[in-house]
Amino acid sequence: MPRNHEHPLSEAMDRRLFLKRTAVAGAALGLMGRGLAQQQPTADQVVQGKNPKLVVLSSRPVVMESTLELLGSERITSKANLFVRNNIDLPGLNTTEPNVQPGWEVEITGLVDKPFKITVDELSKLPQTEVTTVLQCSGNGRSFFNPRPSGNPWTYGGVGQVTWRGVLLKTLLEAKGVKLDPKARFITMNASTQGGAQPYEKSYPISVMEHNSAMLALGMNGEPLPAVHGGPVRLVAAGTFGTANVKWITKVEFTEKESSGNEQVPRYRVPVLPGWNTPILPTQPGSRYNYTLDNSRSNWGANINSFILSPLPGSSVRGRLVEIRGVAWNDGLAPIESIEVSVDSGTTWRKAVIEGDHGKFGWYRWVAPRLLSPGEYEAMVRATDALGRTQPLNGNIWWNERGYEWNGVMRVKFTVT
Repeated sequence: MPRNHEHPLSEAMDRRLFLKRTAVAGAALGLMGRGLAQQQPTADQVVQGKNPKLVVLSSRPVVMESTLELLGSERITSKANLFVRNNIDLPGLNTTEPNVQPGWEVEITGLVDKPFKITVDELSKLPQTEVTTVLQCSGNGRSFFNPRPSGNPWTYGGVGQVTWRGVLLKTLLEAKGVKLDPKARFITMNASTQGGAQPYEKSYPISVMEHNSAMLALGMNGEPLPAVHGGPVRLVAAGTFGTANVKWITKVEFTEKESSGNEQVPRYRVPVLPGWNTPILPTQPGSRYNYTLDNSRSNWGANINSFILSPLPGSSVRGRLVEIRGVAWNDGLAPIESIEVSVDSGTTWRKAVIEGDHGKFGWYRWVAPRLLSPGEYEAMVRATDALGRTQPLNGNIWWNERGYEWNGVMRVKFTVT
């Protein structure tokens, strides 16, 4: 019988069946929606106290990056806006609140004449030093390599400027009357394995203790060290990438050789020519590399870099006088002497005005006023320091399969109206 001649009761039953099925489908979609939301949580859902505008790259272990807008809004990057790159998960520490553990112990051992252990409470009573540094993941900018290497797809947000407070390693050794063996060449650090966390062991040259203000940090930005950023104690070495600033430190060992652990090799290394320590060996984009202690170096020392923080990419600005602003930084071994800006895609360059710095390990803030007619522009920036180190126009020349140490010239397109 045609549908328009069906019994009214049948039509009512069909309507009820349709509504029931619609409700079930809606519930299923709701569950799927909640599932998607769980797969893509906001930063504040992953780490209590974080700005929800941070971009979550991984929920476990926690990896999240800041944005150019947030970085340009503060002179010192707040704990809410600072990126997170954790290699291990410690239970209960995904918060920006302090991790208060006065009895937490750090063991000082290895090539020292008197090994010892010291608690956070004891450290807090020793002379404290403050240092402002640029903290940056060595994979920051990885997404700009072509082809894109493996690993978290960092853009520009794996960086920030913070002020640390703590006890310098050399101050600690002096206070304890401890002497180093002349054979000691590396500082080897171990993070906590509480809660079944995987071991995390890193080494870098002992010279950073003398020149880079290596410290056992207890505070950040005038507050106790946040749990997610390594509280209660973190080893901070100014002028180095984040991988060398080990969180939740439990042991500092002075060693003759660098660690052979997984976090030292093959991870966090770049290719070099045999016998060379500084340059990256150019490798064919897309190729593989067998990383060893002999044919590569650990990427612990930060390279020179600079960002444009205003105007933001894709933005429109009014008026003919446009102030292009940003920051530059390096490893602190030499002052940054020149910051150049181009507004015609690199055809011509003019020096920016360096407005000031936050110490040799911090950001150099700069401004480049330009008279610009209405139209579309591409601004570029590059920094050069007293050692002649600068940024390549094409960052891809240093392509490496793990995507470390990107410092290619930044390009920002904007419109003047």
